[in-house]
Amino acid sequence: MILLKNGTYINWQTLEFREADILVEEGAQGNLVFSPTEGHPVPSKVIDCTGKYITHSFANGHHHVYSALAMGMNPPRKNPENFLEILQYIWWNLDKALDLEMIRSSALVTAIACAKNGITFVVDHHASPFAVAGSLETIARAFDEAGVGHLLCYEISDRDGLDSARKGLLETEHYLRHRQGLVGLHASFTVSDDTLERAVDLAIRTDSGIHMHVAEDNSDELHCLEHYGMRIMNRLDQAGALQFPKTILAHCLHLDQAERKIVAQSSAWIVQNTESNLNNGVGHFSSSGLGPNIMLGTDGMHSDMLRSAKAAFFAGQEYDSIDSYETYRRFRNVHHYLSRNELTGDGENNLVILDYDSPTPFNQSNFPGHFLFGIESKNVRHVISGGKLIVEDGQMLTLNEPEILAEAQKQAERLWAKMK
Repeated sequence: MILLKNGTYINWQTLEFREADILVEEGAQGNLVFSPTEGHPVPSKVIDCTGKYITHSFANGHHHVYSALAMGMNPPRKNPENFLEILQYIWWNLDKALDLEMIRSSALVTAIACAKNGITFVVDHHASPFAVAGSLETIARAFDEAGVGHLLCYEISDRDGLDSARKGLLETEHYLRHRQGLVGLHASFTVSDDTLERAVDLAIRTDSGIHMHVAEDNSDELHCLEHYGMRIMNRLDQAGALQFPKTILAHCLHLDQAERKIVAQSSAWIVQNTESNLNNGVGHFSSSGLGPNIMLGTDGMHSDMLRSAKAAFFAGQEYDSIDSYETYRRFRNVHHYLSRNELTGDGENNLVILDYDSPTPFNQSNFPGHFLFGIESKNVRHVISGGKLIVEDGQMLTLNEPEILAEAQKQAERLWAKMK
């Protein structure tokens, strides 16, 4: 157990500020005991939180571990002129070159970055067409070592042939026998009716849901109209992909109003990935008509959810209807997604301690303003996951960060060489 002394607790749902000592219990069902009495067990660790703020840690609604070794790599052999070429010459070239060693390094690097930024739960969407078997368990074990909760899936696709799609389905089914996860699909334009049907059937059999990219670029919608005679949401609805409360639809930029109504009336959740959309030049997110089930992700761009929240707010001033309260609501919606679906790893004993010296009053009524314009990941001092301290004074306790980064550089060089 950990005792947090003299801190100010901020309830992540009500934003109520409360000064108290907090005893943090370990385990998936661990609780927070406020102002503990002498009858409670003696804590193994005491942290002085004087002048600091304690609140629920963060979670990422859509990440890509496989992008972790891309930073600084050489430009593609052809300068992409559109979104499809970005996929073809960069990301599909990269994911084909991955092996299990590279995937493990990518997962460890991602877990470290997440933890140090206050993220203790990650929803990840993975692809490695020539290293499918064992890829999800490799990522899961790396996250477990770091102490970061996870909800993983493999990006099943027909783009590398039917055998590759079959391997993705087998990897997913094997993984879901032992772990919580989702049935991943790439996007409508790379998934045949047969593969889509098999994925939905697998989600039904495993009490899971679908996790896929939807209308990230308008070419996805045009492909669906040309090949299936309908728009993407109609296709997914007819296939049964929207029936699951665990289903996650990433992006959803180019949906028409009828499609937005289908989403709003379904059980599915949407993940907004503002910086990725800007980077790829695919369009801007609008929440119009989509309903309340919108959360935030990073789409593999980085592992900083505070940064993603600010990007959603600033871009939304021109392209969306979003204020500071709505930004914070979307930022925290991932916790509601996890809780409602009874997914483990995001308990109340997942905490972040912020060292935030504000030059202005900071309280319940003006918290959203500080959330957007004051608090940054540099303010993350300590991180607790499942009641265990995984980051102390900004340093990882569960992993040897220098050793992992040194190994990641070697794996990045291997990856870049293979991509040539």
